[in-house]
Amino acid sequence: MKTALLVGATGLVGSALLPLLLAADRYAKVIVVGRRPVPLVHPKLVQVVTELSELDNVRLRLIADDVYCCVGTTMRQAGSKEAFFEVDFRYVVKLAALATANFAAQFLVVSAMGADAASRFYYNRVKGEMEAIVRPAPFRALHIFRPSLLLGQRTAPRLGEQVGTFFLQLVGPLLRGSWRNYRAVPAAAVAQAMLRAAESEDREVHIHESGSLQA
Repeated sequence: MKTALLVGATGLVGSALLPLLLAADRYAKVIVVGRRPVPLVHPKLVQVVTELSELDNVRLRLIADDVYCCVGTTMRQAGSKEAFFEVDFRYVVKLAALATANFAAQFLVVSAMGADAASRFYYNRVKGEMEAIVRPAPFRALHIFRPSLLLGQRTAPRLGEQVGTFFLQLVGPLLRGSWRNYRAVPAAAVAQAMLRAAESEDREVHIHESGSLQA
């Protein structure tokens, strides 16, 4: 049996993924790392409380077979481009480097639909730059998930996302073909797709576009 490491367990996707990891026969231990503990007690669960900027200080406590990265914020939440870049690029890249140093077999990371290092949109460009740095890492398998707008119960609802969610739910059934990627996707579906990808034991790099996550 294997060990899973989850970073971002208090977010929308991470909070949906954690109970799946704990219930999975695949894992004997699930390590959760974050700046605050999750309010959960489970015989498989090991919590490491630290700032993500200090991951190197706890590296030997974060040894795992499969590393799940669900870290992410928004420009509004972060408050500035630099703060957004710190979370969505630096922390993710740092975690990938740490996972490489700890000889993790798989790295599974939540990116975003439209991620492109050449994008004129800052959000998509940062996500694309993160992917470009992570892709060459020598994992047996790298899974990048690019969801559209995420559906789920947030602790702090975002007005813009509420409006976008309403619109996408309204027009979603009409979207076909490649336009299917623009449908809003439940965070729980992304979490399920991440665990399935890890269990598949596929090799090399895999990009999971939002349309495929709908299924």
